[in-house]
Formats: sequence, structure tokens, C-alpha cells
Amino acid sequence: MTTETSVQDGNQHWMLGMSTLAFTVCFAVWTIFSIIGVQIKQDLGLNETQFGLLVATPVLTGSISRIFLGVWAEQFGGRMVFVFQMLVTAVAVYLLSTVSSYIGFLIAALGLGLAGGSFIIGVTYVSHWYSKEAQGTALGIFGAGNVGAAVTNFGAPFLVVAVGWEQTAIIYSAALTLMAAAFFFLTKEDPAIRARRERGEKPVSAWMQLEPLKNIQVWRFATYYFFVFGAFVALASWLPRYYVGAYGLELTAAGMLAAAYALPGSVFRALGGWMSDKFGARAVMYLTFAVSLVCLFLLSYPATTYVVDGINGPIEFSFGVSLPVFVTITIVLGFVMSLGKAAVYKHIPVYYPHHVGSVGGLVGMIGGLGGFFLPISFGIANDLFGVWTSCFMLLFVLVAVSMIWMHVAVRLMERRKFPGLRDEQHLSDVPQAPVPHPHSS
Repeated sequence: MTTETSVQDGNQHWMLGMSTLAFTVCFAVWTIFSIIGVQIKQDLGLNETQFGLLVATPVLTGSISRIFLGVWAEQFGGRMVFVFQMLVTAVAVYLLSTVSSYIGFLIAALGLGLAGGSFIIGVTYVSHWYSKEAQGTALGIFGAGNVGAAVTNFGAPFLVVAVGWEQTAIIYSAALTLMAAAFFFLTKEDPAIRARRERGEKPVSAWMQLEPLKNIQVWRFATYYFFVFGAFVALASWLPRYYVGAYGLELTAAGMLAAAYALPGSVFRALGGWMSDKFGARAVMYLTFAVSLVCLFLLSYPATTYVVDGINGPIEFSFGVSLPVFVTITIVLGFVMSLGKAAVYKHIPVYYPHHVGSVGGLVGMIGGLGGFFLPISFGIANDLFGVWTSCFMLLFVLVAVSMIWMHVAVRLMERRKFPGLRDEQHLSDVPQAPVPHPHSS
């Protein structure tokens, strides 16, 4: 990556805007099962575990595909890989409208899941247009394309009611095809790829691209992303079902309230990137985990009825989180998760400037796997325990473990390697080798 190329080209903001728009469309497609899955559940008579698997299947493909899509983006350029990925996904979305069995839906969902791989393609493409000092903000703006989940949660219910879920899938397929065409004709190859071709250099081999993955630090970032992104995707897909089941809402109302969670969980990612540039990613991660613990504790408490032996007989009273309070807490949770997503990806182009695709792909894959396993876990917990809030109990434990592990790892790193530095932002200012020592924290 060369800062001079991106500055002289003068097109970086347009490329960022087009990439963000494409990612928004892809993310809207990726989460389509959060809405049409509710109707499919009713049509096929699925239990909670089967529904959780259906919602999570696209996330599995979107997660695993990030490794090879990231490597391809580094080798062949993000622009062409982005177009290819969108066209292939559009075909899978169209085929979704032609199946009728549960197995058929799962197979179609695997193909549709490629939409989730768009993230690492865009991260690789956008990072090559910006200098190190501006990458946190630029990638935060790009990551705001997560708002596609809110677009689906808000708009898809009305499409399903108006034209049916089959036609909704066809409309989504057409929108993705048009986006692929627009991206092909309105964007340019990124500066790093152009410069490499002008020098006559061959792409770095896939094996060399994967070399940094032996570094423990990469896996630590991936663990954080398992919550801030994986849980975000899981809840964006699960909340419509939660509102319908726990609060008895109609699908359209449930979709809008789920969108209220997904919207701040997306658009404020740009703020998280700016905060990471200014205050340091570690401070942003501490804020994210601390506030998330409070929110998840409140959301975990199930509706409970107490009976107290009073002076004049039993006294009964109930406690539960009302719908307005629940919605408010989920909005706050989505907001801090958006900050955390940006904080995690702040460091990747700084520590691994020549391996953004592979490192970012692994981090994105692990985070995406959270979006796959968590909805399944939510369904299993509902079937086993019969308590709606069990999903938030699970997330509370996940955040608590992540925060403790982060704190211990950072303190050990400070004492062993950087005893004079107190903030991870300062670590970003220290020149790093492309592939740090395998045993660094």
C-alpha cells in the first residue's frame, strides 16, 4: 500500500462510498432469513432449533468464505472479486424462490451466505485507498454497511406481506445484480494492484498470505469479533422471532423494532473508527464490553412473579422488562457493539499492511461463525430451558469471558514487551513488522 498513490489518485472517497453501498446491499441480502425465515418456519412447521439453523446457515458460508475471498482480493484486486461475489450470490438468492423443502432451503442458504464474504473484500479494497492515519475512520464508514440488516428488518416484512417471500427473494436478487453492474462500471482498480501490475510483479502466493495466522494476536482480535460482530448478526436475525414469541407482536412490528437495534449497530461504526484513531482501540473495546455486560444483565432477567408472606396474607408482585425498556436497551447494546466492530478492525491494516485480506479474513470468519453458532444456540436454549431470555444469558457469559481475557492478555503484553506503554493506540504508533513474532499477545 502506498499513501502517495491514494492521495494523487483523488478518487478514494468515491471508492469508499461505492464500497459502502455495495456492502449495504450484500448485508441486506445476507440477513434476509431473519424475515422470510419466520414465514418459512410457519409454512414448514419448524421447531426453534430448526429455525435457528436455517437463520444461521447463510452466516456459515459468509464466515468461511472470508478466508479465500480475502486472499483473492489481495491477489487479484478487490474490485473484480467484489463483482464476482455479488453476481454468484444473486444467482443463489434467485434459486431460493424455487425450493420448497427444508433441506432445499438449507442448500440455497449456503449459496446466499456468500453475501457475507463481501466484508473482507471491501476492507481489503478500501484500506488500499487510504493512509494508515485515516484507515480507522475509512473502514468504520465502510463497516456502516451493516445497516443492510436494518434495511431488511424494516423493509422486507412489508415486501413479504405485499408480494410473498418468494417474490421478495427475486427482488433482492435483482437488486444485487444491479449493484454488481454499478460497481463494475463506476469504480477503479485499487492503487496497490495497479502499482504491482505496472512493476510486473506477480501476486503473493496464498500460502504467504496466510503466514500471519500463526500469530496469537490475530486470534485474540478474532475472539473479540466473535461477540461484537457475530452476536450482532445473530441478534439481528433472532430479534424478529424474539419479538413475535416473547411479546406477541406482528411480524411487521417485530421487524421494525429489530431494525431499531440493527441501525445504531451499523451506522455508528464510523464513529467507532474515529474514536479508535483518536483514543485507541483498547479504550473503545473496554467501553464496548463494560456497557454490553450491563445491558445483557438487564436483558437476561426473565419475567418473574414473586409471592411474599405478608402480615395479612400472601403478597404477589411481578418483575419483567417491558417492551419499551427492552427496545431501549437493545439500541444501546447495538450502539456499543458498532464501536467495538470498528475498534477490532482498526489494527489489522496497521499491524499487517500486506496481509489485510488474510488476517482480516480470519478475524471476519471467526466473528461470522458467532453469527452462525449463536442463533442455533439460542434455539437450543429455548427448546431446553423454555425461557426466552436464555439467549441473553449466553451472551452475558461470552462478554464476561472476553473482557477478562482481553484485560489479562494486554497486561501481560505490556509487562513483557512494552512496559512503558499504557494504551494500545500507542502500540499502533510503533513500527511493526508485517508478521510479528508468533508468540506475541
